[in-house]
Amino acid sequence: MSREQPPSNPDHSTDTWSLLTGAIPRQAAFTVIILCLVAVQPAAAQSNAVCSADNLPSMIEGFFQLTTALGIVGLAIVWQADSLIEMFTLNPEQKKGLKRHKRSAMKSAVVLVVLGPLYTVAGSTMSLPLAQCVNLAPW
Repeated sequence: MSREQPPSNPDHSTDTWSLLTGAIPRQAAFTVIILCLVAVQPAAAQSNAVCSADNLPSMIEGFFQLTTALGIVGLAIVWQADSLIEMFTLNPEQKKGLKRHKRSAMKSAVVLVVLGPLYTVAGSTMSLPLAQCVNLAPW
């Protein structure tokens, strides 16, 4: 007996977590996590070359702030351009495509803004050496 799949609804967006977990097999994710935990231990015992460099932590922070600012400006440009094109589009399929494009641009900008502070907080909690001397919060 085969189970029937419910019909897919193209207008219904799936949540990001189900997309992420569906894209990576569980065994591969588990292997990556274990390798990261094992590989971090020897690196934590060594002195941190990034923190001991003179200007490198400030350069990393500046680069991250610059890329975050460019990502937010890019989101604003894409959002306004898609909205402008959407006003002159009569085809409903094209309008749906533009709305999907705007949603994906918004998701990308949210990820860009959230990853830096998340790494800073999680890295300092896990005592990662880079997170102790580099603040990746874009503000």
